[in-house]
Amino acid sequence: MKSRVIGTVLFGFGVLALVFAGGLAFVVAPTVKQLPYDMEMTQSIAEAPNATYMQIADGKATIETGDLRSTVTVQTDSAETAKLTGDLDGTALVWVAGQQVENSEGELVSAYSTSLAVDRETGAAVKWDGQWLDTGGQREAVDYKGQIYKFPFGTEQKTYDIFDRDILTAKPAKFIKTETIQGVETYQFTQTLENETQVLPADRVQLLLGQLLPTATSGSVQYGNVRTVWVDPVTGAYIKVQEQQKKTLLGNDGSSKVLLDATFVYSDATVTKSADTAKANQSKLNLVGVWGPIGLGVLGLILAVLGALLMLRGPKTAANGVPAQWSGAPRHAAKSGDEAGDEAEAPASAEKS
Repeated sequence: MKSRVIGTVLFGFGVLALVFAGGLAFVVAPTVKQLPYDMEMTQSIAEAPNATYMQIADGKATIETGDLRSTVTVQTDSAETAKLTGDLDGTALVWVAGQQVENSEGELVSAYSTSLAVDRETGAAVKWDGQWLDTGGQREAVDYKGQIYKFPFGTEQKTYDIFDRDILTAKPAKFIKTETIQGVETYQFTQTLENETQVLPADRVQLLLGQLLPTATSGSVQYGNVRTVWVDPVTGAYIKVQEQQKKTLLGNDGSSKVLLDATFVYSDATVTKSADTAKANQSKLNLVGVWGPIGLGVLGLILAVLGALLMLRGPKTAANGVPAQWSGAPRHAAKSGDEAGDEAEAPASAEKS
């Protein structure tokens, strides 16, 4: 009786463990592979040594040479995220992001701020009527699409579109190869932009022409960039980014002036921090999506099988089919045939004597 009770308890715990294993694998794991609503602010720093750049001070534009430092910050806008409705409710996250580029003297060279909505699984921009971009003190409408600050969870070895802020559209970034950086196996993607036209307000272009190309009456800014990103395929996080940017002011009279010629690369500290964060997040995902379900599944099977065996075994029986605890001879058991005959004959012989 006791073994059946123990078996029932073990079988119940085994089934419960199997249920939890399935829950982790098919319910919890998919939700973990999403951007959290309480995502911590991220900050990445890229450096461009010996850059040629345009500096505007007191309304005057000059071309300088020196080191540049770019700081990009991304954080969740909880208030705007809470307002999302329809298909975006629960599937998207609103980010507020910005960049500041400074020279070695700490002087501001350029800056922008923006707000956009991204899909929590793919990290790609989604259509949202609240998005904006501010590059000069005024918010303007923008149509974000493609990847911007992150790749999808479970990034594949294929081509993805990356949005470029200077031309305000997304262009393909091709998968190149795998490369291990600081212990993280990354996928390298490269986006090549050539002979593009930077989107700028007409009055700003005229201002630049008047100061830098006074003989031209009209013109544009030609833009090129070879953008290379090294992505952790598990989490989709950027481990390293390099951008080889070049901007040239072109006048209608054939004159030109280089506004920017710089190669920005993540600093060593940013690469290390990104790799450490990726490894920590990989461990969490593997625990919930792989090792947790496997461990609970194996434990559940062992407990269930052991419990079933104890339940089916029941009490031990003797060879004649009588339960083992009853197999001992009773106090008043019947005698064998010979013994019974001897006892019957004894009184008879006594009477004869």
